[in-house]
Amino acid sequence: MTETPDNEFDEIPLDAPTGEDDLAPLDAVIAERDDWKDKALRMAAEVENIKRRAAREANDARAYAIQSFAQSLLGVADNLQRALQAAPQGSTDAGVTGLVTGLEMTEKSLLQAFEVNGLTRVAPAPGDRFDPNVHQAVSEQPSADVPPGTVIQTFQPGYVLFGRTVRPAMVIVAAKGGASSAAPGSTVDTQA
Repeated sequence: MTETPDNEFDEIPLDAPTGEDDLAPLDAVIAERDDWKDKALRMAAEVENIKRRAAREANDARAYAIQSFAQSLLGVADNLQRALQAAPQGSTDAGVTGLVTGLEMTEKSLLQAFEVNGLTRVAPAPGDRFDPNVHQAVSEQPSADVPPGTVIQTFQPGYVLFGRTVRPAMVIVAAKGGASSAAPGSTVDTQA
């Protein structure tokens, strides 16, 4: 004797045709689930973007908070360098020698403090390539010693704070054409 199933779903054959109306509530639930899932993913992405943006802005604020303070100290660094350049060299006077040593130590300490806080000195040597991002050309001169477009002399060192120029280095740049450039007007075409 065969038993009858207790569950009504067991009686429905698998290949029995079902109407679309029977699946409509299920389709509506699936669509609503997909909509909520999409909204949740979008909100999670937006939260991540806000976190990244806030972290970047906080890092920028920390990195450049000392910029105005650093700019005010650049004059001190320049004055220390000028004092060292003006100091008498090879003096036998113990007082002068001690003063020069003290100035050198102070300058070294100041530059180390700059480095620790991300402020680096830019002092191009003769022959270094001119970089308009960190150098400011105050003059252009012909030169036989260095190739065109390179630094001839540095007047004032520049400084960069975390890759951002605080003050460009003031330099003289070798002119294109070098020392052998022709006199003005000597290349006029008179054959025309």
